[in-house]
Amino acid sequence: MAHIVSIVYTSRDVPRRPTDHFARVSLEQATLVADRGIKDDVKGAGGERQLNVMLAETLAELRAEGRHTGPGEMGEQIVIADLDPQAFVKGTQLQLGTSAIVEVGIPRTGCDRFEYIQGTTKQSVAGRLGVLARVVIGGEIGVGESVSVLKET
Repeated sequence: MAHIVSIVYTSRDVPRRPTDHFARVSLEQATLVADRGIKDDVKGAGGERQLNVMLAETLAELRAEGRHTGPGEMGEQIVIADLDPQAFVKGTQLQLGTSAIVEVGIPRTGCDRFEYIQGTTKQSVAGRLGVLARVVIGGEIGVGESVSVLKET
């Protein structure tokens, strides 16, 4: 059964752009806010860039290639395990926990900061950085909670 294995966010009290990693704090639980992202996340904004979501299995592959893949080290915010990769198609809706619903958007491509932190090109991980998603219905989520596909495109 698909489930959440990691949640991270950028809180107001962490240094904003450390030189060697993404500014992320691990959480056991978080509140997703509709059309925003993770509550109190300084990176939360409207549009397509509300959440960065990755698959645990992809992170394991990247770890085997020597990438830094601890919580938030790839720039992700939510990691899901045991989810069919076909669910990461634009328009698919996923229920996280008992009430939150997110909609898969565009594939995540990485940025210059990603390249600097990881010491590799974004092209070397093309198609493997997960997706950007938007929060359709907010709610509480937690590590270990289930993830269900509600609507496929």
